[in-house]
Amino acid sequence: MSRKETYENRTWDLLLPIAEKLGITPVDVEYLKEAGEYYLRVFIDKEGGVTIEDCETVTRELNPLLDREDYISEAYILEVSSPGLGRVIRRPRDFEYARGREVELHTYRPVNGKKDFTGILGEKEGKTVILETEEGPLSFDQGDISVIRLTFEI
Repeated sequence: MSRKETYENRTWDLLLPIAEKLGITPVDVEYLKEAGEYYLRVFIDKEGGVTIEDCETVTRELNPLLDREDYISEAYILEVSSPGLGRVIRRPRDFEYARGREVELHTYRPVNGKKDFTGILGEKEGKTVILETEEGPLSFDQGDISVIRLTFEI
């Protein structure tokens, strides 16, 4: 397991009891470097949407646990936020959440001459993702998918 995965998984484990206590849904944890800074991003959701106060509360609850556990060796910035409108579908729990919803799917290489698809997310069976499109169902190998995200209307 990479350092990134270790940091994300340990943070996820710290987040779960906080989320349960506060009645929110943990969505994802990311650890990455951008513009020379490390970020630990925690994404949460709840029925009716996430407020600034929800993010502040999770930050206040999570920060002391991160300080106590002290497993992240680099200095980092903790960010807690909503996953946003174009929520990325990446983990098994994301696929469960998004099944039956409209998504955008982008591939690394063309499939049937295209790299961008829109449709209803179907089943994920092993490493195969099914997308129901206007042309009919399409199967994608998960390794060929660069990103899947929920669509949103403006």
